[in-house]
Amino acid sequence: MLVFRNCSMKNIFGVLFLVIFTCPCLATYAQNTTIAPGKTAPLIKLKNVDDKTVSFGDYPSAYGFVVIFICNTCPYSKAYEQRIMDLDKKYSLQHFPIIAVNPSDPVLSPGDSFIKMKEHAKSRHYTFPYLYDEGQVITNLYGARTTPHVFVISKNAGSYTVEYTGAIDNDTQNNNPDKINYVEDAIAALLNNKKPAVTVTRAIGCSISRKKN
Repeated sequence: MLVFRNCSMKNIFGVLFLVIFTCPCLATYAQNTTIAPGKTAPLIKLKNVDDKTVSFGDYPSAYGFVVIFICNTCPYSKAYEQRIMDLDKKYSLQHFPIIAVNPSDPVLSPGDSFIKMKEHAKSRHYTFPYLYDEGQVITNLYGARTTPHVFVISKNAGSYTVEYTGAIDNDTQNNNPDKINYVEDAIAALLNNKKPAVTVTRAIGCSISRKKN
């Protein structure tokens, strides 16, 4: 808590300036605000676990994408892993492929290194790209907060728009038959030339291991 005693307004503003612009935690938070629906989706061009670079442009027939930030080690990512694989199996055929991005800093989380990503993707037989975000550039542009954190993106005349961001569904444990499938509902709306009824939900998962500035 900041307590100001016998300070002029000029001094108070000076202190606030120093707090906001020199505190790494606050600066990082400001830089990583989650991109809002309706905004242009940042382009992705990252190295896949097969050592090839993957970008939106590699999918000329796509109507859009489901960009999901996941990692090897997070229990929430593990809980959703099969559902993510099922989403790709279902919606890649409907021109909404999954693109998974690992946002974790490998120094802080060695189990999420590129080598470990390769091993994990191979053992789980991923059918979608699993991209390494070196330097967390894409993670910061999207403002991903947790693993998993989903961004449903539409493609229109070469432009990409964020249509939904948040959780995959509202049932982490996957035991509620009446759960709300946010991602599926968003894609279904877009396939019917409509906007999703729900555009933002809270992403529930592990906090991303971010490299300190």
